[in-house]
Amino acid sequence: MEFEKEKYLEGEAEVLKVLGHPIRLKIVAGLCERECNVKHIWECLGLPQATVSQHLALLKNKRIIEGKRDGVEVHYTVIHPLARRIVNIIS
Repeated sequence: MEFEKEKYLEGEAEVLKVLGHPIRLKIVAGLCERECNVKHIWECLGLPQATVSQHLALLKNKRIIEGKRDGVEVHYTVIHPLARRIVNIIS
């Protein structure tokens, strides 16, 4: 193994760790299909808004998703290519 790849692999491992939670994986899978606002996400998952918001915040902090403001709503989409590939592989 080339040790130069170590930093790259650490970043990829972080994405895998974040997507290892079932709720976050469901959110990312849904957002790979289409961008959504938080209300639509928590309604689809049947979870409290606060729970979904916590998971969205973590996904945003890890730069797996991003939010785009549209008036009073924020629409989320997947921006990390590895996250998209993972969802495509397992679905």
